[in-house]
Amino acid sequence: MRILLVEDDTRLAAVLRQSLIDRGHVVDAEANGRGGLDVARSDSYDAIVLDVMLPGLDGFSVLRTLRGEGNTTPVLMLTARDTAHDVIAGLDAGADDYVRKPFFLGELEARLRAITRREVSEAPAQQLVVADIVMDLASRRVRRGKRAIVLSPRETAFLEFFLRRPHALIRRAALEEGLWESDRETVSNLIEVYVSRLRRKLCAGGEPNLIETVRGIGYRFGAEVSHD
Repeated sequence: MRILLVEDDTRLAAVLRQSLIDRGHVVDAEANGRGGLDVARSDSYDAIVLDVMLPGLDGFSVLRTLRGEGNTTPVLMLTARDTAHDVIAGLDAGADDYVRKPFFLGELEARLRAITRREVSEAPAQQLVVADIVMDLASRRVRRGKRAIVLSPRETAFLEFFLRRPHALIRRAALEEGLWESDRETVSNLIEVYVSRLRRKLCAGGEPNLIETVRGIGYRFGAEVSHD
């Protein structure tokens, strides 16, 4: 899944973002309501994790604005409040579910899966498909033609990032920002490692390479590469 996390508690946001990334998701993060609203308007996400108490613009206002504009992205609200009134207010604003703080990371991810499954069941596209590579969004299983491909959560996140941007030039900075929160130099080296692993697994059956390295810039995914 590609997830937008809007949370102003920097420590919680860092832990939650890294946990979701480690589970194979792509996560963008914003620390205030106005920034979260702008990003949600400008890009496409499978789910939004939205804190209620945010600086600038609270979570209820962000959600009401998005729903008023026709944005139907599933939203899971985070709240430190423990009253039925606040829960009802969130649901009335258009939230799909809510989690009270403190929470278990496993519970939050399970609730995200639940609300995105509902969205997928209503939508025609349940898979990401480029050439002969298919990723099932619900199960996270990948196949190339008739061959199943076993990927680690991080490799799955890389492939999803590529599948959502077929034939586009993907800059290294976009991969760093979308898939990691770590030291830039270390991340830069790891990107090459994971792209190499992914390329090797996708081509293990003798299939053509679909990951083109654009020297000094990044990668392009989707077209057969003769030499790379």
